[in-house]
Parts: sequence; structure tokens; C-alpha cells
Amino acid sequence: MRINATKYLAKFNGNPAATLALIRNAVNRDGLDLPNDYMKFIEEINGGEGFVGSNYIILWRIEELAKMNIDYQVQEYAPGLFLFGSDGGGEAFAFDMRSPSKPIVCVPFVGLDTSLARPYALNFMEFLEKLSRS
Repeated sequence: MRINATKYLAKFNGNPAATLALIRNAVNRDGLDLPNDYMKFIEEINGGEGFVGSNYIILWRIEELAKMNIDYQVQEYAPGLFLFGSDGGGEAFAFDMRSPSKPIVCVPFVGLDTSLARPYALNFMEFLEKLSRS
């Protein structure tokens, strides 16, 4: 099943799709349990950077996710969040793994803390849609 994200990504420089082997390796090695719509996105566009609407974003490749979360010490400072990208500045985008639906939140890199996480979207497609409108 393909996602319908291309209408939001005209100015986004996406990486080539992640292979199923790469996805399986990241899931098995890193224990990733990420939302289905995000995983479908990775199967078509394995991260990248550029504009969605007037917002510049960086989405990390699936093979970078675990390392970036370790490097930012997310489990120490913001347990329950799982970062997947940023606005290229001071804000990170994360899945809130504390909720079964894994909504997307924004959280500052400086002072990284779950108490500073702000709800942004209920799912990945809504995330792209909201970015495209602002």
C-alpha cells in the first residue's frame, strides 16, 4: 500500500526508499515499533530534508533513528519519546511512545524533557498535512 504524501513533498528532497531488508534489520536490531503510516513513508522515502509548506524539516533515515536517540540521550532526558527528525533548528519531532496511538509531538533539543513536549499531530500523515498548511 502506498501512502499519499507526495502532494506535501514538492520541495522536500527525499532519500530513496528503504529496502525491506534495511527496515527489517532496523526493526530487529533496534527494536523499533513505529506507527504504520510512518513505516509506509519509509518504504517510499527514507527520510530527507527540505520544505513542507513553509516549514523546513529534516527526517532521519531509518538506519539513523536508534543512534540519534542514543546520541541525544532521549531515554535519560525524555523517556517515552522517540525522535525521528527536526526543524533543522531547536525543535525535534518525536513519536510519543507512552500512548498506544504514538502521536507526534514537538520538543526542544535544549532542555529535552517530556514535560516540554507539545502535541502536534495524531499520526504521520496529519503531521505532513499540518506542516504543509503553516
